[in-house]
Amino acid sequence: QVQLVESGGGLVQAGGSLRVSCAASGRTISYYGMGWFRQAPGKEREFVSAITWGGGTRYADSVKGRFTISRDNAKNTISLQMNSLRAEDTAIYYCAADTHRTLIAPVAIREYDYWGQGTQVTVSS
Repeated sequence: QVQLVESGGGLVQAGGSLRVSCAASGRTISYYGMGWFRQAPGKEREFVSAITWGGGTRYADSVKGRFTISRDNAKNTISLQMNSLRAEDTAIYYCAADTHRTLIAPVAIREYDYWGQGTQVTVSS
């Protein structure tokens, strides 16, 4: 079992930056792909970014060039640096773990085995 706990959410003005992190416990995530998803009110959960166990990254078109995903295997954490935030980035952000050691970071929710409880990010316009 892997427990994932997100942190770092909050309220920020449009154009600002925020960094959300995800701490894992129970097992090392060094060999897991890790992803970030988000869910806005009234909308389905959507893919934001992912990083493979080998460090390959992937981004949704809507965040490409603004968000950066990273991992720190020594600390068993991943982070998402979010710059140039927009009102439409407002959502609950979830981290997730893919235990299948895929070579390409998956974007589908069903590919992820463990999920955190989420952290709220609110961008005021």
